[in-house]
Amino acid sequence: MKLSQFKFDLPLNLIAQNPTKRREDSRMMVVDRKTGNIENRYFREILDYFDDKDTFVVNNTKVFPARMYGRKEKTGAKIEVFLLRELNKPNRLWDVIVDPARKIRVGNKLYFGENDELVAEVIDNTTSRGRTIRFLWEDDEESFKKMLEFLGETPLPKYIKRKPDDEDKERYQTVYAKFEGAVAAPTAGLHFSKELIKRCEIKGVRFAEVTLHTGLGTFRPIEVEDLSKHKMDAEYYRIDEAACKIVNKAKETNHRICSIGTTTMRAMESSFTAQKLLKPSEGWTNTFIHPPYDFNVADSLVTNFHLPKTSLLIMACAFAGYDLVMEAYRRAIKDKYRFFSYGDAMLIL
Repeated sequence: MKLSQFKFDLPLNLIAQNPTKRREDSRMMVVDRKTGNIENRYFREILDYFDDKDTFVVNNTKVFPARMYGRKEKTGAKIEVFLLRELNKPNRLWDVIVDPARKIRVGNKLYFGENDELVAEVIDNTTSRGRTIRFLWEDDEESFKKMLEFLGETPLPKYIKRKPDDEDKERYQTVYAKFEGAVAAPTAGLHFSKELIKRCEIKGVRFAEVTLHTGLGTFRPIEVEDLSKHKMDAEYYRIDEAACKIVNKAKETNHRICSIGTTTMRAMESSFTAQKLLKPSEGWTNTFIHPPYDFNVADSLVTNFHLPKTSLLIMACAFAGYDLVMEAYRRAIKDKYRFFSYGDAMLIL
């Protein structure tokens, strides 16, 4: 398929700027692949579609405060530094994106905080906007981490046109987040509250946890018309034996396996056996799922409403069928569903 087929007109006022008051109060569009039926519900009603021994697979990655603001030595020019991943802990090396990039060259020093509490040196150019920097910090790892948390900002996507506040520290994070490493939230999971999870467990729905540290590659614009030529940035993932036992037990007993989010789906589609069972593994995945694609593990999917021409929308179309998903999006726009990270949910059965 071609990238242009995933273009649609999205009114900017439908891009959610704030989360709902309660997580599970988001709306939920339910799309049935077998019947083509589309109905409007609320996320708190998700248990109407799942039974005892069904399984929700979630991504337990944790977002860290990846956006920092510093100033360039000598000129004092304000620079945004977006942390992507740590390369080498002893040497404090990080891959970052800088803006404006044209002002930042190898050898430049960057100062962070009102009193220059943290200093970094640019040591390499990686892409047009990418740099490798070394933080000049001699204290222990714990104090360094606290300094990044102090100076960093919740990395809300640019489409949210406001500064992050204290509420975002909690709400741009799933309630089951455990392992820090993501620069963007696995947003389908934001709809789950602790109370809703408890209700799921009381009904007998099981939870399996995988890890995929969402990077900016998930949201990077696709710049090729031929989707087969698009290359995803690699993201770290881990699937352990405990998750495999839960998922494979559900599969072997013909119970539902619901992937909570596209990042969870990408992790599972990066690690399955010839019998289409989930297998333990750890590493980096650049799997890009686009139509046509045969899914191997999950048989249902929770996902948010995504922006045009994104890998997230394209995966939803691969899972539910292009025509059905695009019809669902037309209805979502008509019915004023909220889009993107803090937006509403779609359950695909």
